[in-house]
Amino acid sequence: MPSAYRLSIITVNFNGFSDTCALIESLPVRTDMEVIVVDNGSRVDEAAQIAARYPQVHAIRSEQNLGFAGGNNLGIQASTGQYLLFINNDTEFIYEGDSADKAERDQAINAQIDALIQRMEGDTESGPANHAEIGMICPKIRFFWGSRPIQFAGFTPLSRITLRNRGIGYGEEERGQYDDAHPTPYAHGAAMMVRRSALDQVGLMPECYFLYYEELDWSVNFTRHGYKIWYDPCCTIYHKESRTTGQDSPLKIYYISHNRLLFAQRNIAAPVRYLTYAYLIGIVAVRDLLKLSLHGRFAQCKALLSGLSDFVKGRQGYRSFSR
Repeated sequence: MPSAYRLSIITVNFNGFSDTCALIESLPVRTDMEVIVVDNGSRVDEAAQIAARYPQVHAIRSEQNLGFAGGNNLGIQASTGQYLLFINNDTEFIYEGDSADKAERDQAINAQIDALIQRMEGDTESGPANHAEIGMICPKIRFFWGSRPIQFAGFTPLSRITLRNRGIGYGEEERGQYDDAHPTPYAHGAAMMVRRSALDQVGLMPECYFLYYEELDWSVNFTRHGYKIWYDPCCTIYHKESRTTGQDSPLKIYYISHNRLLFAQRNIAAPVRYLTYAYLIGIVAVRDLLKLSLHGRFAQCKALLSGLSDFVKGRQGYRSFSR
């Protein structure tokens, strides 16, 4: 059965009404696109507010916070697009031309989105010999603030023991130095386009993470199914970053400390996995606890220890921490 739309844009909202509205207003008008907003257990029913303000948007209310993966999966199940573009609600499309004409702005942004789709359909001069190998593709991501430096132009591979890698271009000023498309081992969760036919084979996002690392695990699963992941700077999205969790909140520290161990458990075979555990717990966690303690950040220390403890106990799901 053919998809009703060529493109589904999916974003998850959690107490982020103003950011979500800014994202919606930055989207171009096009007849082959549906916009789905999942209100993921916000304190008030922000889905109803969004639906009233933007009747063209399919707003879904979840009374429970399902996490990043669970919220996106709810959006996936409601979507009909041949391609699905997942974007954080604290991102925006920005038109950098001189004209204030909305039609010209929409045309320029639609051209960027179409270029991502064309990369997946093989309508570009450069790319893999078999374009159907591309299961996921990410645009260039730049920070929203200041001079809008680069946040993402691809990733380097993760080390199996340290789980460390590097975001290509991170923090650099934009000079066009990453304007060539290339494969990347992982997608960036702030903005990633997925081919529905690949999604049907790979399955939904892993909900065991709740927050952080789910897009890395999902990327690994796409790769296991024979798909490639690409970065393509033909499109740029601007990211405000960590507006929901805070840059260094206890909530963020908890999930980072818990989920990097969970990622190792799910994706690294023994005996290397035990070396990874030893490094993450015996070196990284101890180092971070010492640094946080020296700065009097005891709420963050407690969150880190809770993340380690809950991993050992096999506990998953939502945890609440005061900032």
